[in-house]
Amino acid sequence: MVSTMKLVDSDAEQVELERILEASKPPAPALHFLVATPFRYPSPHGSRFRAPAERGIWYGAETVETACTELVYWRWRFLTDSDGLRDSELIVSFTVFPATVEGRAIDLSEPPWDAARAEWTGDDYARCQELAAAARARGVEWLRYWSARHVSGHCGAVFEPTCLSAPQLSEQQTWHCKVTSKTAFMRHDTETISLEFPLSTGSGANALTNL
Repeated sequence: MVSTMKLVDSDAEQVELERILEASKPPAPALHFLVATPFRYPSPHGSRFRAPAERGIWYGAETVETACTELVYWRWRFLTDSDGLRDSELIVSFTVFPATVEGRAIDLSEPPWDAARAEWTGDDYARCQELAAAARARGVEWLRYWSARHVSGHCGAVFEPTCLSAPQLSEQQTWHCKVTSKTAFMRHDTETISLEFPLSTGSGANALTNL
């Protein structure tokens, strides 16, 4: 909304411009925008359990520490993959919030699936995307799996927005983070999380925290 204010001269023009922009977007699930957004916009870039251009999915983690570790890993990758940034630092902030998922699921951290843990947590997503496509075709609504970055943590990949609810959005937390090529330091109020890179990687109703 702030960005579009630069283009209008009155409140009426602002309302009309926002209406036009909203009509041009894909339909959104009947959920709070924080939960609905991943399902609304397809991406040409794939993710662990979604091939390029496929319908979006929602990723979460079972603890704040796991969510923060996964988030910070990708900030670290952004930093270290760039020759111009590698020797500098990033200062970023992000918000986490609790959500609940219920639905038909596969738990990849349980037998027999856990025997292939290295495939579900590796950097080659081909097998993960193949599994996700087959699971969706059979009516599976979400996957639970070991975190790739926080070895003792679990994550969830949710295919169906109807499986999600977020009744406690007032419990959002803002975390501030400093990332360098060797370390990361995260803080929320008096809580802190510290990481050293490279990270060690791991070869019903569930509570998740949005990534």
